[in-house]
Amino acid sequence: MNDMNKHVMDEAIGETRLDRNTQGVIGKGAPRYEGKLKVSGTAPYAYEHLGGEDVAYGFIVPASIARGKIRSVDTSAAEAVPGVLKVISGEKIVRAASQPMAPAAQTIDGEVFHYNQPVAVVIADTFEVARHASKLVKVEYSETEGRFDITNRHTVREPDSMPMTPNQSRGDFEHAFAEAEVQFDQTYTTPSYQAAAMEPHATTAKWDGNHLTVWTSHQLLETAPGQIAKHTGIDEDKITVHSPYIGGGFGSKLGLGPDAVMAANATIAIGKPVKIALTRQNVFQATSRRGETIQRVRIGATKAGKITCFAHETDTTNSPGNGFFEPSGISSLFLYPGKDRIIAHNIVETDVLMTSAVRAPGEATGMLATESALDELAETLGIDPVEFRRMNEPEVNPQDDRPFSSRRLMECIDEGAKRFGWSDRPEKPASRREGEWLIGYGMSSASRKNDLMPSAAEIEMSSDGRATVRTGMTDIGTGTYTILQQIAAEMLGLPLDMVDVELGDSRFAASSGSGGSWGANSAGSSVYVASLALIRELASRLDADAETLTLKDGHAIFGNKQIPLPDILKGETISVTGKIEPGKQAEETHQASYGAHFCEVGVNVVTGETRIRRLLTVGAAGRILNEKTATSQCYGGQIWGIGYALEEDLVIDKRNGLIVNHDLAEYHVPVHADVPALEVVLLEDRDPHASPLAGKGIGELAIAGVGAAITNAIYNACGVRIRDYPATLDKVLAGLPDDYLTAA
Repeated sequence: MNDMNKHVMDEAIGETRLDRNTQGVIGKGAPRYEGKLKVSGTAPYAYEHLGGEDVAYGFIVPASIARGKIRSVDTSAAEAVPGVLKVISGEKIVRAASQPMAPAAQTIDGEVFHYNQPVAVVIADTFEVARHASKLVKVEYSETEGRFDITNRHTVREPDSMPMTPNQSRGDFEHAFAEAEVQFDQTYTTPSYQAAAMEPHATTAKWDGNHLTVWTSHQLLETAPGQIAKHTGIDEDKITVHSPYIGGGFGSKLGLGPDAVMAANATIAIGKPVKIALTRQNVFQATSRRGETIQRVRIGATKAGKITCFAHETDTTNSPGNGFFEPSGISSLFLYPGKDRIIAHNIVETDVLMTSAVRAPGEATGMLATESALDELAETLGIDPVEFRRMNEPEVNPQDDRPFSSRRLMECIDEGAKRFGWSDRPEKPASRREGEWLIGYGMSSASRKNDLMPSAAEIEMSSDGRATVRTGMTDIGTGTYTILQQIAAEMLGLPLDMVDVELGDSRFAASSGSGGSWGANSAGSSVYVASLALIRELASRLDADAETLTLKDGHAIFGNKQIPLPDILKGETISVTGKIEPGKQAEETHQASYGAHFCEVGVNVVTGETRIRRLLTVGAAGRILNEKTATSQCYGGQIWGIGYALEEDLVIDKRNGLIVNHDLAEYHVPVHADVPALEVVLLEDRDPHASPLAGKGIGELAIAGVGAAITNAIYNACGVRIRDYPATLDKVLAGLPDDYLTAA
C-alpha cells in the first residue's frame, strides 16, 4: 500500500497528538539515533564509501590568476606520470559550488573568474600521485584587470530576489528622518567569512555503464541529481545521490560542490570509481563564502525614545553571474518599528570566489549592525537598552501590518535580564575594574525568519509493528535522525528503539533538505502527516475512530480493548507517504523565532584583549522537539557568535583577489580557551500558525545578534565602540585612553 497524504498549512492548528504526549518522547533530550556510529567511527561519510574497491583519486588544478581567459592547458607532463589515468580540463569544469536550488553549477567556459578557481582535475591511482601531477599541468592565461575591494564600487547591481526581495520601502523615510527629533546615522562593516565545516567537501562516484551513483557531502538532495545530470549528460533518472552523514555544512553544501561534478565526470571517463576530497585550501578557495558588507543604519526617534523611522542599507559582494546576496536587512523588516522605512541591498561585483548562504544568511551580519545601533541610540537617549527595546516593541509587522504568528521577544529579554543579573550592569563605561581588566555587560535581541518548505516522508510499518521512516532529508550534525525518530515514535505510540530512520538518499521521498532553519519543522511535519495517515489505516482495520484511537507502547487502545500492533497488521506491511506544504498561514501571518543574548566581558587595558566571561541565550522557537539537540544548536551559535565578534575575518588581498588565510591555521575560529561556560534557556512555546508541529527554526536564531551583545559589552567595559568587525585587540587599543593604564 502506498498513499500520498498532503497537508497544506492553510489553517492554524489546534491540539494534536503531540500535545497529548502519550508516549512521552517528544521534546525530551533523547540521545542521538546515530550517535554510536559516529563516536565509534563507523558512520560512513562521503569519502569513505567503496573502501574495498579499486578506486581512483582526483586533485584540483587551481588558477594562478584572478581574472582572464585561458589560452591553453598543457597536460602532457602530468599525463606522463606513472599512475595518472586522466586529466580533465576544458570549458565544462565548474568554477565553484552551485548556488542553493540552482539548476547547475557555473562552468568556467574558458575564463578565470577568481584566484584558485578550478581549471582542471587530475585523476590517478593514488591521492599522492594526483596531487603531484596537478603541479605539472601548465596553463597559459591572458590576464585582465580584476575588482577585489567592496569599497571600490566599480559595478553595482540590484540582487536577484534570493533569499528575499532585496529592496523594500514604506512611506517617506528621508522626510521622516529629516524631521526626527533625534537622528542616528552610523555605518558598520563586516568582513567575508568561511563556513569551514569539519568535513571538507568530498565525493565518491561510481558509473557502472548504466547508472551513476554519487556519495557526496550535500545538504539538499532534491536538486542534486538534476544538477549532476546537467554536467554529465546522464539522464536524471539514472543518477542516485547519497548523503547519509554530513560533517557540517552551514549552507556551504546547499549547492553542489565542484568535487561532486568532477568526480561524476571522472568516473564516467575512466570507468572506475573516483574519490575527490577538497583540501582545506580548496574549500576556502573553490566553494563559496559569506559576502563582506558595508551597512548604513539610520534611525529617527523622539527624545522620549520612540523610534519613528528606520533605514538599513547594505552593500555586499558577489562574483559575475551570481544574484545571491547577503540579506543583512532580513530581520530589519520586522524587528523594530518605524512607519517610514527603507530596507535596501546592492551587490558590488568583485572578481573573488562567489558568495552564498552561510549559517543565518542576513541575520548573522545584519544584527551585528542593527543591535549595535540600538545600543548606541539607547545610550544617546539615556535609556537602558532593555527598556529601549520594550518601548519599541511593535504590535504588528511594521513593514506590512501582518500580525505576528507568535512573538515572545520581550519574554526572552526579560527572562534573560533576570537570570543574567542585568540590573547589576555598570552604569558607565570603565566604571568597573578588576586589576588590568575592565568589566562590562552587553545584550542584544535575536530573530530568525521562519519558513515552512515542501517536504515528504514515507513511513513503513512492518508486520512486527516496527516503523521505518524514509525521506531524502539530510542530517548535517543537527540531530535530524533523532527528532524524526521521536516524532514517529510519539505519533505511533512506539518505543524509540522500535523506530528506524533512513535519510540522505535521492530515491526517497523528496524533502526540504537541511538549511534555513526549516529542516526540522518541514521534514518533521511530513513525518507527522505520514503518521496520521498510518493511524487512519490502523483505525480502519479496527473499525475504530482515528481521532480517539490511542497508540502506546506498541498497542492500539480503543474502547475497552488493547491490541498489539502485530495483531492488527496480520503479517502485512503498511507503507504511507505524507507531504507538507506551506499555505495561507505563511501569507497571513509573519513568522519568526525570537531570542535574546546577554554577555559579560573583560577588556584588558594593557593588551586590548577581550575575554568572554559569561554568555546567556534565551530563545523561543515554538515546540522544542529535542531539548538536548536544540540546546546543542544554541551552543554552536553562541560559539560562532564569539568568532564573528572577536576573530573571524576571511582576508582578501585587494591587489589580486587571493584569499590569504585559506586554512584553519590562519582563519581564526574560537577554541576552548575562548569560550566560557555557556548558558541556554528555551522558553515553552507553541506557534499554531507555523506548522502541524507548532515548531519553528532554532539553529540559526542562536547566532543572530551574539556578536553585537559582545561588542556592546566591550563598550560598556571600556568605552570603545566597534563598528568594523571583528573587534581585534588593535581596534580596542586604539580607542583606549592612556590614563586607563593607571592602576585602579
